[in-house]
Amino acid sequence: MSKLVIIESPGKAGTIKGYLGSGYKVVASVGHVKDLPKSTLGVDIENGFKAKYVNIRDKSELINSLKKEVKQADEIFLATDPDREGEAIAWHLATALECDEAKTSRVTYNELTKEAVRRAIENPGKINMNLVDSQQARRILDRIVGYKLSPFLWKTVKSGLSAGRVQSVATKIIVDRENEIRAFIPKEYWTLESELETNKGDVFTARFVGINGTKTEVTSAMEALSVEEGSKKESFVVSSVKKTLKYKNPQPPFITSTLQQEASKKLNFRSQRTMKVAQELYEGINLGAELGGTQGVITYMRTDSLRISDTALSSLREHIDREYGKKYLPSKARVFKAKAGAQDAHEAIRPSSLDFPPKLIKDKLTADQYRLYKLIWDRFVASQMASAELDTVSLDINAGIYNYRASGYTVKFKGYMAVYEETEDSVDEERGVKLPEVNEGDGLKLLDLVKKQHFTEPPARFTEASLIKQLEEMGIGRPSTFTPIITTIVARNYVKRSGKSLAPTSLGEVTTQLMTDFFADIVDYKFTANMENSLDNISHGTESMQDVLGNFWRDFSVTLEKAETTVKGKKYKYADEETDIICDKCGATMVIKSGRYGDFAACPNYPACKNTKKIDKNGNVVPEKEKTPIVKTDMVCEKCGGAMVIRSGPYGEFYACENFPTCKNTLQKTEPTGAACPKCGGSVVKKKHGRREYFACANAPKCDFTTSHAPSKEKCPKCGSSMFTKKSGEDVCLNENCK
Repeated sequence: MSKLVIIESPGKAGTIKGYLGSGYKVVASVGHVKDLPKSTLGVDIENGFKAKYVNIRDKSELINSLKKEVKQADEIFLATDPDREGEAIAWHLATALECDEAKTSRVTYNELTKEAVRRAIENPGKINMNLVDSQQARRILDRIVGYKLSPFLWKTVKSGLSAGRVQSVATKIIVDRENEIRAFIPKEYWTLESELETNKGDVFTARFVGINGTKTEVTSAMEALSVEEGSKKESFVVSSVKKTLKYKNPQPPFITSTLQQEASKKLNFRSQRTMKVAQELYEGINLGAELGGTQGVITYMRTDSLRISDTALSSLREHIDREYGKKYLPSKARVFKAKAGAQDAHEAIRPSSLDFPPKLIKDKLTADQYRLYKLIWDRFVASQMASAELDTVSLDINAGIYNYRASGYTVKFKGYMAVYEETEDSVDEERGVKLPEVNEGDGLKLLDLVKKQHFTEPPARFTEASLIKQLEEMGIGRPSTFTPIITTIVARNYVKRSGKSLAPTSLGEVTTQLMTDFFADIVDYKFTANMENSLDNISHGTESMQDVLGNFWRDFSVTLEKAETTVKGKKYKYADEETDIICDKCGATMVIKSGRYGDFAACPNYPACKNTKKIDKNGNVVPEKEKTPIVKTDMVCEKCGGAMVIRSGPYGEFYACENFPTCKNTLQKTEPTGAACPKCGGSVVKKKHGRREYFACANAPKCDFTTSHAPSKEKCPKCGSSMFTKKSGEDVCLNENCK
């Protein structure tokens, strides 16, 4: 029997073929083969939102090839990625390739290992139409919003804009944060730190925390001075000593969002880079024959689940016991619960096998692959290790009515911290601080008291990591959508990168304002989160795709109609984005404008100054090509008698009259041959028409002599005219008067 396995990525084909053996043929669809048409809405709103899918244009040859394979196969396994997108691709493949349902199965695997792939093939299922409908609903929602809303943006903001359902919400989050920063009013506050010495000569620092046991904020120089002077008049005495042993538990293994966040913090990877490298690690690395050839070294990287398979958990506990000892192994395995609303379709992101520690396969990986793989490995191993033990000390100190506190901790037992520590968002000032041994009632000597003025800081702009965290906490987007959301809003110029931060552009702010004015639901955080829940419900079979789309369209269509009526030609203007390019004609700072060929830098003093410059995608000026100097020739313009000169154009050099634009005579540039025209005695030149080369008289059009034969060095012995060589090699005279 011939068995056909269809996967998405051609990069995995060889690996899977090796796992399954000679009885199987493995081919790839290279992603989707069908999609909604580009030129029309492609959704029949009036008839249950039926989608009109078409074969993707440049996939025709591939589809025909796959059809031939399907016809020859006795069994067909659709082994696309194990998520909603993969389920939809499998469904499209089944319809586009006209697969016989009786011999077609759906198989999924969470990791690209021999055991997992074989187990999937041995336990095939059918396409899950609930997952397909969930993906369809998202695609149709986004198509309706984009197709119906974009023309409204063209009329009110700028032509060519694209509207996105979730992208608009992400842009609003960034715009709202920018407005918070602008509205922020710094508040003054002061800190007072006392440098104290014990009777044994140990020195440490304690910070002012309050008065008479009540927490007190110092908000002015006068208040700070009052505390300082009051404290100096008093004796510093230890009022309490608190020593505790605290336990710090490890974080769970990675899910998509936490991997993107931690890779940003620890490795300085953008989310797109993280997912690209993770995809490579999942699809397979050639580890060499000694380690079993090509292997997928991590599990599927688009997941929001914290589950770990029993087999992987057992292997991990054995690994910890063997490599670190029983002290590092908890008595029971840790169980992590996913957040409410998680799809929980796959395991957490983990190494597919503990037989490949990072050091062992380092030379098989690229630098990026090694760094990300080690991050995933360390986090996974640490997640099941013993808690860290911290010796904490807190000293309360009184100077009369003024209260001071010193806190610190040291690590008594590293536990999981021997392998991995998550990146903290703020600096832990107490870490590693070992306070001296003191007792209640001990007196302390004040060596110095330092007061410092501070001002509260505005909230920070979002980074990719913090935006992904925010989207996840708000329930907006899902593991597979976080990276495309960020990529899209940057590409559409709604958001720009400023170092590691994301800031809204003027266009992004104006578009957000318009969306808030007319389409408040679309950019409402709760509405979008609820829509994500509805899409999840479709995948679980508790809501129907038609009901979710119908409820959305009912409200959206009314809102759109009202907006069209209300706007009545009103334009939302946005400020041009300034560049650091100085106009070399008037000295103004140039701004970015958009034209039919893309963005360019223009002088803001237009029309007084019409200077423009080409810029690349990074906003840098594209150097202008040096102008070719005009070269006069001895040719005479047949229209006005002026000299012909050589000029350059987009298709190369050509002859033009020196009196342009009064005289617009031009000739294609030709190559002299030295031969004489057999008709008029003029020069014969080499010319081109497309790819075809031919020879003609330079006096054209007065003389119409042309030939495909190349001029020869020989002269005709009878008439003295130039001879021409045929393809056969024979020289002939083309003078009509010579016989």
